[in-house]
Amino acid sequence: MADLHFSDAEPTASERRAVLAALGVNAASEGAVIVEHPRVVRGGTRRRKQMRHLLLPALHALQTEAGWISPGGLNFVGRTLGVPPAEAYGVATFYEMFRTEAPAHDLSVRHVCVDPICALAGAAPLAEHLRSQGHAVHESPCLGQCERAPAVFIQGRRESDRVPADDSGPESLLVSVTASTPEGPSLLRQMIGRDPSRNDNLSMGAYQARGGGAALDAALRLGTDEVISQVTAAGLSGRGGAAFPTGIKWRAVADGEGPKHVVANIDESEPGTFKDRLLCELEPLAVVESIAVAGLTVGAEQGWIYIRGEYPLATQRLRHAITQARDAGWLGDDAAGSGRAFDIELRRGAGAYICGEETALFNSLEGFRGEPRNKPPFPTTHGLFGRPTVVNNPETLLNVNEILRIGPDAYRGVGTEGSPGTKLFCLSGHVGRPGLYEAPFGMPLGELLSLAGDVQGNLRAVLLGGAAGSFVGPDALDLPLSLEDTRNAGTTLGSGPVMVFNDSADMSSVIERLAEFFRDESCGQCVPCRIGTVRQHEIVTHIRRAGAPTDRQRHLLDDIAGAMGDASICGLGHTAASAVLSGMRLGLLEAERS
Repeated sequence: MADLHFSDAEPTASERRAVLAALGVNAASEGAVIVEHPRVVRGGTRRRKQMRHLLLPALHALQTEAGWISPGGLNFVGRTLGVPPAEAYGVATFYEMFRTEAPAHDLSVRHVCVDPICALAGAAPLAEHLRSQGHAVHESPCLGQCERAPAVFIQGRRESDRVPADDSGPESLLVSVTASTPEGPSLLRQMIGRDPSRNDNLSMGAYQARGGGAALDAALRLGTDEVISQVTAAGLSGRGGAAFPTGIKWRAVADGEGPKHVVANIDESEPGTFKDRLLCELEPLAVVESIAVAGLTVGAEQGWIYIRGEYPLATQRLRHAITQARDAGWLGDDAAGSGRAFDIELRRGAGAYICGEETALFNSLEGFRGEPRNKPPFPTTHGLFGRPTVVNNPETLLNVNEILRIGPDAYRGVGTEGSPGTKLFCLSGHVGRPGLYEAPFGMPLGELLSLAGDVQGNLRAVLLGGAAGSFVGPDALDLPLSLEDTRNAGTTLGSGPVMVFNDSADMSSVIERLAEFFRDESCGQCVPCRIGTVRQHEIVTHIRRAGAPTDRQRHLLDDIAGAMGDASICGLGHTAASAVLSGMRLGLLEAERS
């Protein structure tokens, strides 16, 4: 990059147009910037630092237009937003979807997932086939399409990004155990059986006809204290993996002072997880309504959606849903007739697993590298832009809608005492019917697998919780899938992925890929994780070549796991060794099959 005379480079006319269009800029010069954007203060150079949160959309515009982030384009973005070029370059190089070297082709890029489930389904031959057809191919971590593996995402060059399976692939399977009981909680009840390709299902009129808007009406009628009281009484915990009590989080933000934010975290990058993608594709207005419920309850004026860059259909439908919600009066200066302002903006991520961590997400939204922050302080007091912030994923937010619909007592009538309600499980791998399954907390693992068409072949292992989770063996089929039971068993539900492997799978290859995943996805900010994930991958690779692990290698992996767990800044380092250690304990880390 330095050889390209960074400081002297200028954008092409097409790059300039693309960036200005993405930013909504009517005019730009060295001294004045006029931006049609609700969160930008109009003014000159001194005020441009307030525009830094538009850096990610600007970089997306450059990547789509030119196929890379050129020095001239980056300089132009920096001048327009008041971001030093070196800092803008540091942000651009952080993300998987951005390129900072000129491509050797003028093509859209086919991202092919090479993580375990897609590898089992033939990702390698698919990638070779695409290359043989003259396509540019990038081997990618999980693309969130595990129910229809192997997954492909097309990153457009001067065209929209797209997922081929959205147009011609098999329809994703949705199953809910509780959908047939109207008085019980079910997130999928209204989505099952609908044709996802029919746009009339996504209209405000159709949504209201199936009960849409009732949660927002109830939230405004009940008021802040009663909504939070019901959420707390229902025992709702976060569905993103940490399982933090939602009522406590909302109460803390509601009690905060000054400007507040609500963020829907849809940067669903945990291998094996695809639930939030389907929720946003099939019921985007419900997601928007749930964000408005959260915002008006805690007293926020601004909501944000941070969604994976690899989810183009969900992004398109959420944007349309936001527009419909504004037209219906749900968002704006008098949101839903509340007398209070609340609006929602959407931001696309750009391929960084770490940005699923809430404070890394804040940095990304603000236009910085997506690196986690030290905690405390916590997001409830010092979140996005340093203000009190609620962060929840769509599954959690939609559960609030259900609690307001049926009440906390009925909600607690499903699930277990310690884990009330239902959980969305993402079933993939060697099962008869991969898909999204809603089941009460506490359903035994074996029963869930039976619901999904049983294991195809002889069960070797199940990975619960994704790459950050743990392997369990065939003796765990009676394990109740609740927060407390999995915790007592030394494993986790995480965000809900259930990845199934039969005895035809090369499990040592699976574990090596998981170790490689964490090596690649570590943001590198803290030493224990930056070094630990590299050393872990090296040891796992040596074990595969040699056969079974030696005692010394076992001790080394335990030591590395301890150091990462004790001293890493965020959850990535804390859980990066979980799958490796659990697989080793089950005897899965062995020599390659002959």
